[in-house]
Order: sequence, then C-alpha cells, then structure tokens
Amino acid sequence: MTTPKLTTEQELEKLQQDAFHYFLHEANPHNGLVADKTAPNWPASIAATGVALTAYIVAVERGLMTRAAALERTLITLRFFWNSPQGPEPDATGYKGFYYHFLDMQSGRRVWQCELSTVDSAFLLAGALATAIYFNADNNNEREVRTLVDMLYRRVDWQWAQNQGATLTHGWKPESGFLPYRWEGYDEALLLYMLALGSPTHPLPASSYTAWASTYEWKSCYGYEYLYIGPLFAHQLSHIWIDFKGIQDAFMREKNIDYFENSRRATYVQQQYAIDNPLQFVGYSHCNWGITASDGPGPDTVKINGIQRQFFDYIGRGVPYGPDDGTIAPWATIASLPFAPEIVLPVIDHYIYKLKLRGDHRYGFKATFNQTFPNQDCNACGWISPWHFGINQGPITLMIENFRTGFLWKLMRNCTYMVAGLKRAGFTGGWLDKIP
Repeated sequence: MTTPKLTTEQELEKLQQDAFHYFLHEANPHNGLVADKTAPNWPASIAATGVALTAYIVAVERGLMTRAAALERTLITLRFFWNSPQGPEPDATGYKGFYYHFLDMQSGRRVWQCELSTVDSAFLLAGALATAIYFNADNNNEREVRTLVDMLYRRVDWQWAQNQGATLTHGWKPESGFLPYRWEGYDEALLLYMLALGSPTHPLPASSYTAWASTYEWKSCYGYEYLYIGPLFAHQLSHIWIDFKGIQDAFMREKNIDYFENSRRATYVQQQYAIDNPLQFVGYSHCNWGITASDGPGPDTVKINGIQRQFFDYIGRGVPYGPDDGTIAPWATIASLPFAPEIVLPVIDHYIYKLKLRGDHRYGFKATFNQTFPNQDCNACGWISPWHFGINQGPITLMIENFRTGFLWKLMRNCTYMVAGLKRAGFTGGWLDKIP
C-alpha cells in the first residue's frame, strides 16, 4: 500500500505532534515526572522531564494543548521538584539544588543508585526557565511558575559541583562522593556552562569555562573543519534553548565561525560518513544517516556474510571514529533540521515513504533501527528498537519548532540568566549585542 505523499509542512506537523504525544501519555499527572522510556515499570528521567516542560509551551503555540492545561502540568512539576527531599540521604530526590538522573515515577525518589547529574539537571532547569519566560501573565498561577523556577535555579550550588577543580564534575553519589569524570572536550555541557555561569547565587567563574574550552578538539573530516564530538546529539541539545547563530566566544572568534555553523558542519560530516560507509553497513546512504548515543540490538556478536560483526546496546555511537554498529537514530537526524534542512528533509522522506519507519506508532519513529542486524521479520528496517525515549522525543518536538518559527530561540533571549551566562562566557555579536 502506497503512503500518500504529504507536503513538507504536513510531514513536520505530524512528526512534531506524534513526538509530543509521548509527554502527554508517559508522564505521571500527580508529580509531572516523565518516563525515561516506554519499557514497563521504567523510572523517570529528569532530562526527559525538562524537555517536557519546554514541549508543553510549544504545544500551546501549536494548538496541541490549552494554556490552562500546560500551566497545570507545569505547576505540578515545579511544585514537586521544589518540595521533594533535598539532602545527602541515598534515597533523596536531589542535593545542593541538583537532581538524580533517574527517579521513581511514583515516589520521585532516586533509583538504581544513580548519580546526581550535573548535565541532566541543566536540561531540567533549561526547561523550567523556558516556562518562566513563557508564563508571563499577572495572575497567581503564572506568578507562581516564575517564583518556583527562580527559587529552583538559585538553589543550585554550581561551585560545589566543581569539587575544588577548575571544571565541573559529571556528578556525585552519596555512597562514594564525586564521580571521577569531569566535563572535557566539546559536548552538551555547553548548555550546562551557560546556566552555571549565569547563576545569581553560586556562579562559576569565567575561568571555569575557559578551562573547559581548553579541552576542545578541532578536527578536519571529509573536508569539513569543525569542533569535534562524535555523537550527533551533542551538537544539538544545547541549541534547543540557545540561538548560537551569529554569536561567538573566544574559541569561535578565532575560528571565524559560530556554534550553529559548527553543528551544520557536523551534520554534513554525518551524511558524508554514511555515503563513504567505511564499515559497509546495510542501508547507509546520502538519505540514511544519523549516528548518536542510542539504543541498539546488542550486546551481540554475529557473523554476517563472512564478517564478524559486534553489536552494542545503549552506547555513545559517533562519527567518524565510532563506535558504529550500523544503528541509526531517526530522531537525531530530525534534530539537525535547523542546521541543514536541505539534507535532513530528504532523510525524513526516506524514513516515511521508503522504509515506512513511522508505521502506526503512536509516538512516531521508534528510537533506532539497524538494517545490518539479522531480523527474522524481514522488514526493510531490519532490527527496530521496541522503545521510545523521552530525551529523543523532546528534540524532535522542539527542533522542528525552531526550524519552523525559531520560537524557543526568540523566547530564551528574554531569559536574563541565560544571557548573563553567555556574556560571562565571553560571547558577543548578533542578537546578544542588542541586549543591555
């Protein structure tokens, strides 16, 4: 059966709507927590909850949710995080203003002995800050949103998370203290640093950002010079909330580009890698790419056509240096839409009309597929992840909106904390210079 061809606008509208439905149906209405993924009895992710907060306001703009309904969900979520247990106890919800990566969907307490996560807390706070800008009416409920967000943001002790070092640590556990890892090399910590630098209560010094940026790797791949990180998502997530087009820090001034252009180049590297297909995986092409941290068919080792192939489960897949096992993440391709629509839109068509990847899934494309991994169902996509993930659905919803209207980018220019963070990091130019 032939799928009727939609216009580009219709395709994007449906993809955005399907992805947003995740946040309608995979959230606890009593505390606002959003499930990390659709597996049975799976916990909440604070990052997924953060992108959900931002998705609600986009849904209002798109007519997918009333302002009253979005406000209600937002207040329930913010009240939960403000009132939930903060302390060094191993079953708390957070500590020092940060929150544990995974929380029980019902109780909101820490699960799996997971870490107090600096970067996932940043995604939660970015989502909250967006709601504080959006809900600007002079009434009790919208004033409460703004008050709660301000208190949540001011409570975060970014300096504590340095653990007496120059850069931020990845996190902390009550059983063992700070994790041994620090943020090094370019990645999604760009957003984390903007929030940490902009704090009115416990700000990082500008020297901390300089120390982090000193670990950057500038590489040349497939004819593109760019600031390197392998997984595609790391070139995207900070850009959900910040418009980096035309603004530069010291590093980008020296390279004479900006972070937006850097993400555009990284997107083209992804496509060129798929065209080159050095490991000869099935399906890779100019219209079939998108390699990132994602779910996968492993762990498994299978001999296919005389080649011993190793397959992974959830791992930070990257381009061009790997790891790569033939697994493609459609959401990561879609999230590059603002950077390179000319190469992303044909991929979306390929997924819909050639691979029929959307099918009748309530939330749109599944998280990942792998055409190389043996599949007894003999479908064109090969192995398909059985799950949807909140941290995948959010970038689909939000980056489609930034591509269509730039709504979130314009909104967040009004966030004084984010602007302060950018300026403290040394960003100048473009829209930022027009803000006092």
